[in-house]
Amino acid sequence: MKKIVKLTMIAMVASLVVGCATNDDIANLQSQIDGLKSSVSQASSDAASAKSAADSASAQAASAEAAANRAAQYAQETNSKLDAMFAKTMRK
Repeated sequence: MKKIVKLTMIAMVASLVVGCATNDDIANLQSQIDGLKSSVSQASSDAASAKSAADSASAQAASAEAAANRAAQYAQETNSKLDAMFAKTMRK
């Protein structure tokens, strides 16, 4: 019985020493949480900026693709006209 009481007392003392958080520990954790909130806010802002830049680049790429398609169409029309002119001169 004395053995159980001694073990219980040792367990209680150990839990008090290990389990109690001081105000400094809580303040330290709070400052870490505040720092993390700031980091998350900055990361969110950076992500929004990157999304905006990606959307702008996508719009510019679509515009460039449309211009390239028009240029290819004009080149094809010009080749057709030149082929027709060449065929006309060959018939003479």
